Formats: sequence, C-alpha cells, structure tokens
Amino acid sequence: MGTASNEYLRNAILTASPEQLLLMLYDGAIRFTRQGIQGIEGEDWEKAFTGFSRAQKVVLELLNSLNYDVDHALCTRMAGLYNYIYRHLVQACAERSASAAEEAFRFLEYQRETWVLLIDKLRQDRGGPSAPEPVPADVRTRGEGTYGALCLEG
Repeated sequence: MGTASNEYLRNAILTASPEQLLLMLYDGAIRFTRQGIQGIEGEDWEKAFTGFSRAQKVVLELLNSLNYDVDHALCTRMAGLYNYIYRHLVQACAERSASAAEEAFRFLEYQRETWVLLIDKLRQDRGGPSAPEPVPADVRTRGEGTYGALCLEG
C-alpha cells in the first residue's frame, strides 16, 4: 500500500500546477506542525521534534520559492512572514512550546486559506473549475516516500 500511495503522491506533484504545489506545501507545513503540537501534548518529544523539523523544511522551501523578479516588495513581505513562522517553529521545538507552535500554525492556516481564495479567483478569471480541496491529513496514509529532500507524507 505504501508504494501505491508514494507513486500517487509523486504523480500528483509532477502533474500539479505551480498554484497546486504551493497549496501542497502549505498543507504539509500545517500537517507537520499539527504533528509537532500533538507530540508536545502527548510528551512524545521525538514526534514533536520530527513534526517541527519537517514543518521547518517546508517553510524553508516556501521561502526559497519566492521570485523577487516578479514582485520584490511582495516577496520581501512574504519572506518576513515565512521567517516569523520559521522562528516560531524553531522555538516550539527547542522549548517544547505549544504556544509558539500554535502561533505558527495559525499563520500557516491563514496563508493556506488566502491561497485557496487566490486560486479560486485565478480559475474564475481563466474560466476553469474552483480549487480542489486536498485530502485531509488524517485520511492520508503514512509512507516512506520522499520527493527530493522533502518528504510530503505524514
């Protein structure tokens, strides 16, 4: 089963639009942050560390995906936001702080919601269907697949 889900995820990534890829990154960061929070709440420090570390990697990927040539001012603001989220994830991991993690989580969810609205607007302008809702994190199967250095599965 793990191999089939890994192949499905790989195909989803390879065929996704840039807008969908960014949505997948937000979903991953949210899912991994949630796992880190669950680790803190259950005093499972390995789970917390793993979740926050994976969320940090996704946020770094978001930061590295900014294209300053398109809109330098917007990218500068987004970089500030991503750095803020990243710092809170590091703090959550280092201090075992659920409040720092929840702050990062709130910002990630807000960014995801904003991104879904933007995708819907773009698709309406282009005459296409609205943005699909991704499969909820708790429905996805856990696998061992990775895409590059970033594992998108929980």
